[in-house]
Amino acid sequence: MNLKQKITRQSLLQLVPQTRKARIISAGAAFLSVCAFGAVAVAPIVPDAADMPVKSIEQDLELPNLADQIAALQQNEQQFIHEERIRPGDSLGSLFNRLGVDDADAQKFVRSDKTARRLLSLKTGKRIQAETDENGLLLSMRATITDGKAGDARQISVERQGDKFVALEAPAKLERRVEMRSRVITGSLYSATDSNVDGGSMPDSVVSQMIEMFSTNIDFRSDIKRGDRFNVVYETFWLDGELVKTGRILAGEFVNRGVAYQSVWYEDPVTKQGGYYSLDGKSLKKAFLKSPLEFSRISSGFSMRVHPISGKWKAHKGVDYAATIGTPIRASADGTVDFAGNSGGYGNQVVLKHWSNYSTAYAHMSRIAPGMRKGARISQGQVIGYVGSTGWSTGPHLHYEFRVAGQAQDPSKLKSLAQQPLNPGEVARFRMAAADMKHRFSLLAPSGNAMAAR
Repeated sequence: MNLKQKITRQSLLQLVPQTRKARIISAGAAFLSVCAFGAVAVAPIVPDAADMPVKSIEQDLELPNLADQIAALQQNEQQFIHEERIRPGDSLGSLFNRLGVDDADAQKFVRSDKTARRLLSLKTGKRIQAETDENGLLLSMRATITDGKAGDARQISVERQGDKFVALEAPAKLERRVEMRSRVITGSLYSATDSNVDGGSMPDSVVSQMIEMFSTNIDFRSDIKRGDRFNVVYETFWLDGELVKTGRILAGEFVNRGVAYQSVWYEDPVTKQGGYYSLDGKSLKKAFLKSPLEFSRISSGFSMRVHPISGKWKAHKGVDYAATIGTPIRASADGTVDFAGNSGGYGNQVVLKHWSNYSTAYAHMSRIAPGMRKGARISQGQVIGYVGSTGWSTGPHLHYEFRVAGQAQDPSKLKSLAQQPLNPGEVARFRMAAADMKHRFSLLAPSGNAMAAR
């Protein structure tokens, strides 16, 4: 071994660590070096960024000007919406004050315009909404008015158009709900309907309808007893979460002294004629009213008599009902208008054509109700005109004729006629409606709990 080899070996021996810890560290470093070498060998060669082509894009980017944006926002008119409820003793001024309206022209318009003035008749608790600008000028105002008699809901609105105001009136868009109630008689009928066992009492109009529905089978003055129960399904109409009016009873069931009476409202979607039927499809409504006038007396019956004008002895082919001028005349049955106008000695007359070969005539009217044109559909009880003394008449009365195949008949001698039966197509549709109501009755009958469904 020469001198150079000795020096190298000695140098290496001096560099090798002598401790166990140092040896482990050295081995680990050697292992990592091998792994690093392998990784370099396996990894793909990445080109140097300095050798990659450089593409420069020149574009002028303008940053948004905050001052311009603020100025644009300030130029836009700010609008505010306020809603209030009418309070006892409210005046238009106090109402406008709470709505944030500071507009003398708007106050003047509401007080002077016929349609807008209806807003002043809003009842306590009713809602009214107004839209104003940042200075309190009125932009629009709206509220819903309900006609207490007809129950119709109308939306009244006032809108600014330039420097002027316009008042508009339109039918309110109401939400229809179907509600179900069940009650057990523990005292009187009205005490049961006023009960809040399900969170709310039943409207009086529903009670009245129910009495009318079952009055042919139940005497509500003497037949009702403790333990009787009833189920009823009826319509309600809502606006903004508030009850506006109660509609028609859709179905009713009354169990009186252990006997169940059921009734379902059915309106044919084709003919638009409706009525109450038993679950087997038999009509519960009599075909013709006993009298076309609610309050009157018979002044001349269907018989031979001396004609009050000609003085001759001849047949009187109708029934005369004495009543004051203007008394409403009701259609005695469902049908269509066959004639409406002046008919010589009959004066102002309406003739209605009913099912089969039945028809009725109403003469000597002071005036004919609007909508009485040939072919128009008329419902039983609908007002078709008003008592008068036109034509060959010596005093205000209604001359009423009941005709079969065009020939006048004495209505008092005819047996009670059943309502027009459903045709086969109507029967199929009716059964579907009746099945739905039977299901509702089954939900209500056992527990007496009330449910509601839309």
